[in-house]
Amino acid sequence: QVQLEESGGGLVQAGGSLRLSCAASGRTFSNYHMAWFRQAPGKEREFVAAISGSGGFTNYVDSVKGRFTISRDNAKNMVYLQMNALKPEDTAVYYCAASRTSVGRSQYGMDYWGKGTLVTVSS
Repeated sequence: QVQLEESGGGLVQAGGSLRLSCAASGRTFSNYHMAWFRQAPGKEREFVAAISGSGGFTNYVDSVKGRFTISRDNAKNMVYLQMNALKPEDTAVYYCAASRTSVGRSQYGMDYWGKGTLVTVSS
């Protein structure tokens, strides 16, 4: 069982930055691939970024490449999403997710989810 709790969301102007954090419970954190998804109002949840258990592999949706960076600290059971050059279209609830088997883009491959943190980017 893994419990995930996101933090770091808030209101930011376009062009600004935020860093999201996700704290994970459990002693086998490095066994899990981690991902960030987001859901904008009236839209389906979409993949944002993923990182392998060791941190050696990362994967991003095209719309955030070069602006967002996913990272993890296995010693602290933490995963982060550094978001730079934010755009109004990045406004969404951001969810942290964990998977024993998948470092891909499908939400159906995720085993555990956090409750989300809201990011609002004003124009």
